Amino acid sequence: MTGALALRPGTPVRLPLVLALLLVGAAIAYPLTDGAPRNAVSWTIVLLGAAVSVTSAALSRGLPTGLGVLGLVAVVAVLFEALGLATGFPYGEYGYSDGLGPTLLGVPFLVPLAWLMMAWPSWVLAARLAPRSRPARVLVAAYVFAAWDVVLDPQMVQAGYWRWAHPSPGLPGIDTVPLTNLAGWLLAGLVLMTLLELLAGRRPSRGGDAAPLLVLGWMTLGGALAHAAFLDLPGSAVWGVLLALPVLAALGLRSRR
Repeated sequence: MTGALALRPGTPVRLPLVLALLLVGAAIAYPLTDGAPRNAVSWTIVLLGAAVSVTSAALSRGLPTGLGVLGLVAVVAVLFEALGLATGFPYGEYGYSDGLGPTLLGVPFLVPLAWLMMAWPSWVLAARLAPRSRPARVLVAAYVFAAWDVVLDPQMVQAGYWRWAHPSPGLPGIDTVPLTNLAGWLLAGLVLMTLLELLAGRRPSRGGDAAPLLVLGWMTLGGALAHAAFLDLPGSAVWGVLLALPVLAALGLRSRR
């Protein structure tokens, strides 16, 4: 039945792409707003991104996979974030502001939704780049997942959503986010992508991966452009492009083959 849902003409297979296009529109609006409107745009981006991930996974690989992705990412995100808040491991010491709303174990509800927005597109891209090797897919997906945060985290700190107790040492050009955060995201990415691989790795795609790839491309490269042109975050803009170059090169080689 889930296969019919994904393939039957006239079923809502375009829904993830529509959601992704709405997300792009919201992301364009982000640097053009401020204060309460910007907070509303941030919520909109994350909610749309999470919806893209769940609907794309469900329509391309079956409803059980979509629901599995939702539950798995939410649980892993809350556990890692709660551990980080309580102990400082693996990201370093940080704290959330009250602007992110209700929490679970100290973790704002918006945070696992942001993980969901990031995790599935990262895994989908890795599945394209390393279709024959499960370990390679996990490593590539964890790299993309962590690289995405290099762009996203300085923007969220600038917005006042969280603060680091010890932001130094950081990547050159980024003085608000410590290197421990990057190390923590790589570790969390390896754990999460291993679990996603076990969940979805043997389920062939029936199409519908364009939407999460669009979200990934726009939120990283488009985000880097916004950082450079509008948000006065040139360091994270440069790092976003540098970290994207190996992935773009691999995509180019893959397309030639």
